[in-house]
Amino acid sequence: MPALPAGFEPFVQLVDVTATSALVAWGGFHLAEQDGRWAAAAHGETIGARSLPHGRAAVEAVDADGVVVARATTDRANHVWVEGLTPGTTYRYEVTVEGAPWGRGPRRDWSPDGLRPASRPPDQRLTTHAGEDRPEPVTFLALGDFGVGIDEPTMGHQQLGVARTMQRLADTLPVRFLVGLGDTIYHGAGGKLERTGAVDDDWWVTFFQPYRHLLDHLPFYPTAGNHDGADTEASDDRGQLEDNLFLLERFGPRREVGRASLGPGLFYRVQVSGLLELVCIDSTWGREEGHHWFCDDDHQRWLQQAFADCRATWQVPFCHHPAWCAGPHHPGMAEQVEHLVPLYGQADVRLLLSGHEHNLQHGRVDGLDYLVSGAGGKLQLDPPDRFEEAGTLTWAAEPHCLLVQVDAEQLIVTPYGATPPGGQPRPVVRRTPAGELTDEPIVIRR
Repeated sequence: MPALPAGFEPFVQLVDVTATSALVAWGGFHLAEQDGRWAAAAHGETIGARSLPHGRAAVEAVDADGVVVARATTDRANHVWVEGLTPGTTYRYEVTVEGAPWGRGPRRDWSPDGLRPASRPPDQRLTTHAGEDRPEPVTFLALGDFGVGIDEPTMGHQQLGVARTMQRLADTLPVRFLVGLGDTIYHGAGGKLERTGAVDDDWWVTFFQPYRHLLDHLPFYPTAGNHDGADTEASDDRGQLEDNLFLLERFGPRREVGRASLGPGLFYRVQVSGLLELVCIDSTWGREEGHHWFCDDDHQRWLQQAFADCRATWQVPFCHHPAWCAGPHHPGMAEQVEHLVPLYGQADVRLLLSGHEHNLQHGRVDGLDYLVSGAGGKLQLDPPDRFEEAGTLTWAAEPHCLLVQVDAEQLIVTPYGATPPGGQPRPVVRRTPAGELTDEPIVIRR
């Protein structure tokens, strides 16, 4: 591997897994000091599906006995699928570029005081999904509206605290993957979103740095939010989202077997065991303002089929905009209630996950529980004010993520707040509309 520049920070990424394969990527950022702070410096495409190859590369999957069971090579990209793995099995993976391990030297983490030695080495594990006939319990983490970057003085601490919570939970529980509820990246201090995710440099302190010790061993399943397109921002970040999250490389093969509907719009299904299937729904604007991608005929046909033939015990749709919301700033999306909720009812969907409103809300409408989780880094302190129409049961104004535990009999959702340095994760204390307090998990039973 060619010697890396002094200001280059490498990383490895477990992009996705299936029951028999894994998509592994590698890349890095050129860092420079700007206005007294270290940040990613413009240096072309060094991350994502379009990045220029760093050299001839190989990825090997190694089993528990230290035996290499699968190997893939490439000299045309900085990512590759490794095939021939066994369902429900944990492996180590190794990335070499020009014969040398990628990113194994001293690494650095960003901090407000500058760059410091990384808190831990890469965790290059991967666990394939269980076979669709295996009813294995599943645990995952979800969050939405991640924040504007950990270099922002106030919200940055919130985002970093939630990332720390996720890391602690993943260290102690069998967390298998991450689910993003939209607005993955938008960056700017003082409310000015001048760095929105439209170029690679924006992704360092907003995504790859705060979650780097998760992304190296946990796949991330995203949905699109209003800040990921032109709904809210002048720039449309879809192309960058597609590139840096490898959307076509991951979901293109699923589209060919009817498990995704893409271009434009982002809809896909991931069955992770016989107990759970995730369904990503794109709730952003479509071809014109006010028209949503899920209303398009092609996507509607795909959605009808997706909710008609699920074989998993639990089917959990997730999107950015909530179908119901108590506010205070965003209403529920009536178009979802009209076009999507009837499909959920026919499929006996019991849980819906979304973001967008920058707080935490748990509600129930006609037997369907929903979570609004839009405070992964951004936070709205004003209280909601439409409890009755939203079916609100509890809410909180606290930065948080969701721990979701799935077994044959129940779904358990526990919101966790931001964790300070040296602390341990604590469940969020939620408030009922009547003012009563609870930190009990949310339990949804068959």
